Order: sequence, then structure tokens, then C-alpha cells
Amino acid sequence: MKLWAGRFSKEIDQKTNDFNSSISFDSRMVREDIEGSMAHAEMLGTCGIIQKSESDAIIQGLKEILSDIESGKLLIDPNAEDIHTFVEGELTQRLGQTGKRLHTARSRNDQVALDIRLYLKKEIRCLQQQIRELIAVLCSKAEAYSDAVMPGYTHLQRAQPITFGHHLMAYAEMLLRDLDRLEGAYRHTDAMPLGSGALATTTYPIDRTVTARLLGFAEICQNSLDGVSDRDFCMELASALSIVMVHLSRFSEEIIMWCSWEFKFIELDDAFSTGSSIMPQKKNPDIAELVRGKSGRVFGDLMTLLTVMKGIALAYNKDMQEDKEAIFDAVDTVKMCLTAFTPMIDTMRVLPENMRRAAANGFINATDCADYLVKKGLPFRDAYKATGTLVALCIEKKTTLEELPLEEYRKICDSFDEGVYEAIALENCVNDRRILGGPASENVKAQAKRVRELLE
Repeated sequence: MKLWAGRFSKEIDQKTNDFNSSISFDSRMVREDIEGSMAHAEMLGTCGIIQKSESDAIIQGLKEILSDIESGKLLIDPNAEDIHTFVEGELTQRLGQTGKRLHTARSRNDQVALDIRLYLKKEIRCLQQQIRELIAVLCSKAEAYSDAVMPGYTHLQRAQPITFGHHLMAYAEMLLRDLDRLEGAYRHTDAMPLGSGALATTTYPIDRTVTARLLGFAEICQNSLDGVSDRDFCMELASALSIVMVHLSRFSEEIIMWCSWEFKFIELDDAFSTGSSIMPQKKNPDIAELVRGKSGRVFGDLMTLLTVMKGIALAYNKDMQEDKEAIFDAVDTVKMCLTAFTPMIDTMRVLPENMRRAAANGFINATDCADYLVKKGLPFRDAYKATGTLVALCIEKKTTLEELPLEEYRKICDSFDEGVYEAIALENCVNDRRILGGPASENVKAQAKRVRELLE
């Protein structure tokens, strides 16, 4: 029976019922719904709103229902309107009139707002743990390859020498910010709406602090209209997850490039690659490509939430039922991506010789050549022009700055001497950059150590 059946004289049309129903997706919150109901029942008994014996019976009945569901003894009825209706109906079947007392001083509006907050609090903590695991893998790889010289890029053009460890730690920093954003989303989720009622609280003498304490909430929603209609925490979480996916997608793009024969900086483990149905030589980075593709899905979930909420007058509206599928999908997608992505990075084989070979081409030590002249007393713009002329000469002669004879250097600028070759050696170019945040090997190791300490 529908919880709202008293007002209506006939049954709802079956197709309308199917359209209205949310049991297919909100049933995943059954544990949270029952936990919330147990806390509500205990508060009702504590405050004397129902008999303590009734409160105890309701709590025991709810515990048994949850146990039966988790053991498979009780199946959730797919024809129920929502998970709240199913649980209350089952409780009433078992306890009779006592079961009907559970919904005293409560509305489905504040009940569902409670359930989704309880559910997402747990999911945020799971997501944070997965991100920590990925960061730890990046730190390990960065330490192992803190001196593996590779080209750094701007505009996807070789720019200056860095190390593979330095590159990986850039993603570690992004993911640290993701952890912080998720913590902010958790903080805004950690407020209890129960007691807001449908929109205007209740005339019963409830004590919301009791329920909040039992459920582990840090605070209570301070305005009943906001308590039932707030979904900022869903939008904020979807936003944070969208940024996580931006970072995973950017990383995936580089993994895909690095796997190609044009780069060949890394090779993915066979367990995280696939082949072709027609080309026997192929080894495709499908996991990275799927992660890159699924970013659009999470962005869509965020846009769904923003669009649903943007035109809703206070307080609750049925539109808000659309929040759950979107945020559940965003959470599920990011968790699935991290589950595949982290071991893919952990098991990839790094090819530092190929990175070093790529770094030797493209004149990525040209800035260091100019800096060498500046340290000899030339203004930077003059040094820049002289070095640019040298690069053009090397291109014409099909050689590199390292191989160009000293006499050619001196034709361009007589400030050059043998010391230029030491200044433009790639390893020196990297390790002389000891400034905080720079790519020197010692910096990379220190950064990895700092990140590990932050994780702890």
C-alpha cells in the first residue's frame, strides 16, 4: 500500500507507478534507511513520544529485516514505490500497529535526505582511500625514477628536461587537491536533516541532537526548508568527482601517448591491455582510453544535478528524485576507474632509455645555454638571441648543441668556453634546478616524502 493512499479513491495507473517509482535505484540505500529508522525510533522512545517498549520492538524488527535482506532471506519488492515504503511495509507486517508508529514526527522528505547523506558519507571515505592508494603508487614510482631524464612539454612540443619522477609527482599534487575537495564535500554532507519533517519540522517534542549523535553527524541542518531541499552536497561531490576525472583523463591521455611507438616511454602490463581482432601486432591501452572516455559520463552527471536543482522552488519537489541516479553513477564510475587505473600504473614498465633518447633531441637544453651566457654577464635577451641563432645553426647542420664544436659557439658569441658543455648536459640541466618545486632528483624524493607524510 502507498504511504499516501488515504487521499486517493483508486489505485495509481501501473505505467504511472513505474514512472514514479524509485525502488530500482534507491534500494541500494536500504542499510542507511534502516540505520536512520532505528535512530529515529530510539529518539522517539527516549523523548517519550512512543512507548519505550514500542521503540525497542521497532529497533529489533528493523535489525531483523536488515539481517534477512543481507542474507538473501528477504528480497526487496521491485513493485514497492521506494525503499522507505518497502521497509516500513515489511516492519508493519511483522509488528502490526507498533510498526505503524515508526513514521511519527517524520516525513519521507527528511528521511530520503537523511539516507542519501548517510550513504554518500561512506562513499566519500571509500573514494578518498582509493585516491590515497593511487597517490602512494605515484610516490613509489617517482622515487624509483627520480633521476630518469625525459622531455618536459609545453604545447606538446619538447620544452625543457625534467625527470619522470617529477612528472608523476605533478599528478600526485592534483590528487592531493582532489582529496581536499572530497573532504569539503564530506563536511557539507555531514549535517543531519532528520527532524525537518516535510518542510516545517513537527509539533512533537523530538530531540534532533539524540538522532544526530546516534547516526554520527557532526551537526544538524539549521533550517527545515533547507534541510529537505538541500542537494548542494550532491552537486559539490559530483563537481569534486568531475575534477578527479579531469585529472585521470589527462593522465590517461599521456599514458596513451607514452605507450605508442612514437614515444615508447612506457609499456603497460598485459593484464591492462587488449589486442586487435585483425592486427596481430597491436597492444592497445584500453583501460586508459576507457577512463578518458568515462570522464564525460561523470561530467554529465554533474550537469544533470545542476540542471535538476536550478529551477526548483523551496522546499521538496519530485524532481529531486533525479539526484540519486546521477550521483550514484558518478560515484560508481569514479570508483570503477580508480580500481582499474591504480594497478595499471603500479605494474607499468618504464623505459628510461627511450625517455633519455627523446630528451637528447629537440634542443630542450637551449634555455640552459642562454642562462650560461647570462651568468657570464650578458643580458638575458642577448643571450636568448644568441642561443636561438645556435639552434638554427644546429638544425641546418643536423647536429645538437652538445655536438656543436666550440668554434661554432664562439662565432656567435665570444663569451662561450668549454664550460658550456657542462652547463647543457641534460642531467646537470635537471639537477641544477634545486629550487622548491623543481625537477632535481633530490627534490623529487623530498616531494614524495612530503606527500607520504601528508597521506599519513
